[in-house]
Amino acid sequence: MVNKIVMTMAMLRVFSGLVELTAALLMLRFNSVEKALLVNSSLALVGPLVMLTVTTVGLVGVADKFSFGKLAWILAGVALIFIGILKK
Repeated sequence: MVNKIVMTMAMLRVFSGLVELTAALLMLRFNSVEKALLVNSSLALVGPLVMLTVTTVGLVGVADKFSFGKLAWILAGVALIFIGILKK
């Protein structure tokens, strides 16, 4: 039987993949560079949100196995990733 946390993480990634495929199909359907850029910019919001959600679900799943200090380091690492992505 598959762990519930792992199943949730995997389903979130499947959802993310479906969003990506839908965006690609929309780009082909619109057949316009301007609209393709608009669709692509919308994906810039979805990717980080999915990553944050999957990471949060995973951390909840392992929270009882790590000390508070290790969890703080992991959260700091995720925060640094987002700072690096969002800084211009």
